[in-house]
Amino acid sequence: MTSRFAEFKNKEIIDVSDGAKIGYVDDIVFDTKTADVVSLVIYGRYRFFGLFGRHEDILIDWSDIEIIGEDTILVKEQNLVRDKKPQRVSYFDKLFG
Repeated sequence: MTSRFAEFKNKEIIDVSDGAKIGYVDDIVFDTKTADVVSLVIYGRYRFFGLFGRHEDILIDWSDIEIIGEDTILVKEQNLVRDKKPQRVSYFDKLFG
């Protein structure tokens, strides 16, 4: 089976253990030497309408994917990795920090 990235962006990611919706695929990480897909990326939600940045991104290992269906991707949630972004220093922290 082959699939395009645009088709992946429309698939909902669901946790197999409890049926919770994790999100939609926003990006794909792949190995440039072997052209293998390494993980799927779900961007973190916006904080306060985007004024305070985003929450951490979620990386789902390709090996943790159970089934890729027509509309959904089923995964095991216990191995999800939160990709920590560098913390920004606010103007007030610089002044009073």
